[in-house]
Amino acid sequence: MEKILRDELVRKAVASKKKAYAPYSKFRVGAAVYMEGGDVFTGCNVENASYGLSICAERNAIFRAVYAGNRKILAVAVATDDHSFITPCGACRQVIAEFATPTTTIILSNAEGKTKTVPFRKIFPVPPALEKLKKTKK
Repeated sequence: MEKILRDELVRKAVASKKKAYAPYSKFRVGAAVYMEGGDVFTGCNVENASYGLSICAERNAIFRAVYAGNRKILAVAVATDDHSFITPCGACRQVIAEFATPTTTIILSNAEGKTKTVPFRKIFPVPPALEKLKKTKK
């Protein structure tokens, strides 16, 4: 992935983080997803007093992309206020897997603005059951 695109996705994820609603955890997250065709969708985490009803920034952005008719994720940028690199949670990884391509990348941005890029398949190898389900859907 070219540096200009990566930097723009991180910029959009950081801007989205500022819109997060995180009154309970104080842990703000922003995400930007780059879809096949060039569209970019953003999202932030939105908490709820009933924690299970909260939504992560990654899923927020992906669901917006799907609603707009996009189905293939090329990259996901995730920005947090943490000083380390925070990867998507298990639920978000499962949703990313649903729309990932073999080359989908995850771009992590920390509080200092440093970035780290990892192949999605490295943090979430696609389970054989998911591949089997996708084949039977067609």
